[in-house]
Amino acid sequence: MKIAVLSRNPRLYSTRRLVEAGERRGHQMVVIDTLRAYMNIASHKPQIHYRGRPLEGFDAVIPRIGASVTFYGCAVLRQFEMMGVFPLNESVAISRSRDKLRSLQLLSRKGIGLPVTGFAHSPDDIPDLIAMVGGAPLVIKLLEGTQGIGVVLCETQKAAESVIEAFMGMEQNIMVQEYIQEAGGADIRCFVVGEKVIAAMKRQAKPGEFRSNLHRGGTASLIKITPEERMTAIRAAKVMGLNVAGVDILRSNHGPLVMEVNSSPGLEGIETTTSKDVAGIIIEYLEKNAEHGLTRTRGKG
Repeated sequence: MKIAVLSRNPRLYSTRRLVEAGERRGHQMVVIDTLRAYMNIASHKPQIHYRGRPLEGFDAVIPRIGASVTFYGCAVLRQFEMMGVFPLNESVAISRSRDKLRSLQLLSRKGIGLPVTGFAHSPDDIPDLIAMVGGAPLVIKLLEGTQGIGVVLCETQKAAESVIEAFMGMEQNIMVQEYIQEAGGADIRCFVVGEKVIAAMKRQAKPGEFRSNLHRGGTASLIKITPEERMTAIRAAKVMGLNVAGVDILRSNHGPLVMEVNSSPGLEGIETTTSKDVAGIIIEYLEKNAEHGLTRTRGKG
């Protein structure tokens, strides 16, 4: 097969591993800088041009779209879909998962466990918003934040009010969530491919920190997940309409709670921790499922 990898940087671990895995299995792998691809929208024959030439003959496309280029990246991916190229993850599923609030609303509609979450616009509603999520300590999250940036733990009511007021004053959209104390600064990253959790790791925040992101100095270790956690991760990916997803779960006193569903999960942490060939499993999934013109939006909303 001829497979496009949409990525800003061919040297990134995840991009490199996908290219290696594809080439090892005899496929032609082409890395395309997402922001250098451009398209003619109104033509009768949808096309994407890249460095002065049309991109043609692709069977599948693997989107590795960074959060900062979601809008443009999804437009490029949508154009590939219009050309009948099979996407590993569909453009609408990626944009759905990148909207933290929308994704939580969709997950809650399907009865998937979530931390109690509040969202408001007016500073007048802050006291009731805080009460709604069970009071302090609580977590405040910027809707646009990634890798733990824009996530604040407020230990007192006063601190929570001040932080929410500050974010609202800067016209930032924020979510307020209950703090799951019993998780102990740890979460579980379940890596879903198709309808299977193919690998899982526990991420533990460093001492004095509550964000377990590996980018923030968290450590990863092997973990055995429960059947309920496995089922929750698979259902969450399905609700988002994602074929490949990193589903982040917290262990709480009332069962697994989904924190986030990531549509471009990194491969380095999960492959290093579990010693599994995750890139190879993704390429295998494409081999079995990549049919020309088979793009339909799964999930709703």
